[in-house]
Amino acid sequence: MEVVPNDAEESTEAVEGVHLSLLAGAEKMNVQHFDIEPGAEVPEHSHDHEQAGYITQGTLTFIVDGEEIDVSAGDSYVLPGGEPHAAENRGDERVEGVDIFSPPRENPDWQD
Repeated sequence: MEVVPNDAEESTEAVEGVHLSLLAGAEKMNVQHFDIEPGAEVPEHSHDHEQAGYITQGTLTFIVDGEEIDVSAGDSYVLPGGEPHAAENRGDERVEGVDIFSPPRENPDWQD
């Protein structure tokens, strides 16, 4: 069994205001913590990985096929692999949560 405390991994600023920390991982999935500052945006992207997540603080607005979907603290979500999506923190507080990727994902393709 592997245990990785959130503060054990250094956060990376993938794009301005979006901080990611890779946490526990295995052969078929991994966990990533995210912290998104007010006004920050994750650009539209897609990936082969299935993505399931849970918001612990704030509200994150996903944009999927032109539809805006608000996901708030206590909500979970799933994105199938290959589905283009973006996300924005339109609120006044940080958005925090976790994502699980299968297969494991280390570096987002929108980081550059």
